Amino acid sequence: MSAKTRDDIPKASLLEEGKRQSGCTDYHLTRRNLLRSGAGLLALASAPSWLPRATYAASQDSERDIMVSIFLRGGADSLSLCVPFTENRYYSLRPTMAVAPPDSSNPNRAIDLDGRFGLGPSLEPLLPSFENGDLSIVHACGSHDPTRSHFTAMHFMETGQTDPTLFTGWLGRHLQAVPPKADDAFLRAIGIGIGLQRTLAGAPQAVPVNDLSDFDFGGREVTRDDRQIAIEAMYAEANGAMRIAVDNTFRTIELLNGLDIANYTTAGDRPYPEDEFGVSLQSTAALIKAEVGLEAVAIDVGGWDTHDFQGTAQGGRFHGLAAGLAEGLAAFWSDLDASSMRRVTIAVMTEFGRNVAENGSEGTDHGHGSLMLVLSGNTEGGRVHTDWPGLAHEQLYEGQDLAVTIDYRDVLAEILGKRLGSADPAAVFGDPSFTPIDRGIMR
Repeated sequence: MSAKTRDDIPKASLLEEGKRQSGCTDYHLTRRNLLRSGAGLLALASAPSWLPRATYAASQDSERDIMVSIFLRGGADSLSLCVPFTENRYYSLRPTMAVAPPDSSNPNRAIDLDGRFGLGPSLEPLLPSFENGDLSIVHACGSHDPTRSHFTAMHFMETGQTDPTLFTGWLGRHLQAVPPKADDAFLRAIGIGIGLQRTLAGAPQAVPVNDLSDFDFGGREVTRDDRQIAIEAMYAEANGAMRIAVDNTFRTIELLNGLDIANYTTAGDRPYPEDEFGVSLQSTAALIKAEVGLEAVAIDVGGWDTHDFQGTAQGGRFHGLAAGLAEGLAAFWSDLDASSMRRVTIAVMTEFGRNVAENGSEGTDHGHGSLMLVLSGNTEGGRVHTDWPGLAHEQLYEGQDLAVTIDYRDVLAEILGKRLGSADPAAVFGDPSFTPIDRGIMR
């Protein structure tokens, strides 16, 4: 599956991540899953010493943005998402898979953004957001770590450090360090999936939910109430953090059932796709509009490991993935915009990019530099933000990959400091070698 890493980082701590990515998609609220639901609260007890502590007596800021973190798992090909169509080597290294330039007669040509970069044709639903200034593309962005292992790279990017023993995620630590947006909030973060994404690990009042429209006990309905009473009794004498986790899980069940998410109707002019990603975004919109004090959501989109038959043209595997991503994001943003809910920041990232050259299987192998998408009412959008390294052989990372010239944490630090109320974004990452650079991406 993934290529061997060239470093000697222990992988034992990363095995659980791999299991989560390939696990069963059904969610059953059992004692084990209640324990996993409380993982964020329990991580508070082992939070790193360098993390700033929240002062909960401080006045709370209800004007902070809600953060929606979307991770494209598998290593998405940035050169097909945002095409450097003026680079001749892009075309010589991808003789059969390159996206045609905007002036081509090819119907699957790139969409010119600025005379230098083109939006991949699969992302066309996002063009209005780019033109309206709500979408920023950050190119040649990523982690400077050299690993080509999926799970190692994901671990580092989600924690914000190259420390394999660090458990908490960058967004989870941020939520530990700021007071809640609402005094009575019992649900500050949701991880849509069968387990809490590492990005949110350590977040207080965070719950993983696989399906927001159906979050309840499995099993026979006739015994449901008895089983809830049994679980409550089981944890009645539990320590404070676990007791809170159990209480918040039950309150979350009651909240989600009361929202009737299954019958939610968008306020926007674009329907949500009926795939898993579209349903996750539709459910997220319903929860945001409920104004229950939610501060963060994490969503995964898998399938981007395109070693063979990548298919950037219509009908191909990559095209289907990218089109689903774009259609979902376009519907989500249209819904929020129509509801005047623009204090939301959506950041899309992936663990690494792909080789510049295509391989012999009509695909691309694990690379290095990639991109990020930032969709927000408060981004300096309508631009491809980049310190473009070029694609000449001597400009490539290890002679084969797009180089990283923008640390992905620069983008996250801007979001944390300008939109999420962090007083010290650098401290959230806790890496003495990292000093954030303001790239002018957020307002």
